[in-house]
Amino acid sequence: MTIAGKKSYAIKNCSVIILAAGQSSRLGKPKQLLRYQNKTLLQHVIDTAKRSLAQSVIVVLGCGIDAILNVTDTTGLYVAKNEDWQSGMASTIRCGITALQNEDPTADAAILMVCDQPFVTAGLLNSLIEKQNETSRPIVASKYNDTLGTPALFHERFFPQLTDLKGDTGAKKIMMQNADLLASVPFLNGGIDIDTLDDYEALKK
Repeated sequence: MTIAGKKSYAIKNCSVIILAAGQSSRLGKPKQLLRYQNKTLLQHVIDTAKRSLAQSVIVVLGCGIDAILNVTDTTGLYVAKNEDWQSGMASTIRCGITALQNEDPTADAAILMVCDQPFVTAGLLNSLIEKQNETSRPIVASKYNDTLGTPALFHERFFPQLTDLKGDTGAKKIMMQNADLLASVPFLNGGIDIDTLDDYEALKK
């Protein structure tokens, strides 16, 4: 089957990888542990991912892993430790994809998400999977503020490219290089993330 002369990519088993290994240097404290609606930001995205259609959930931690695990319910998911978190986002993506292939080898797609987008819902994650099923495109990204970003679904054909990323490069590079293979879904308030204390204070208001 082809789409406009291109190969069609069907998926059966999509998983979620939560990228949460960073230091939050601009914030000055672990953003994973910031409280929002009576739970931490990390717990919020974990619970959201577990309510979605994804067959498994992996969370990648690094900086401050012990303190984070002390206050996080990780029941029913796999925690991967990124020993190389200081090298940047690429190492966290690589750690997550590697853990997925080891822990859930039947997974043929992964949704990459971060812990500081408080308005992610299970419905949004499901819409990524549903859009992929409708279009058979190997990448489905969230669209907000005239850009594309996380959460974003990648077919396993892109796993090698994801693990080849270097430094602080994220998956958006792969999206841009493969725009003709990409579909998108709208994400209201997707542009709201927590990088600074001002961002956090604005969120609480």
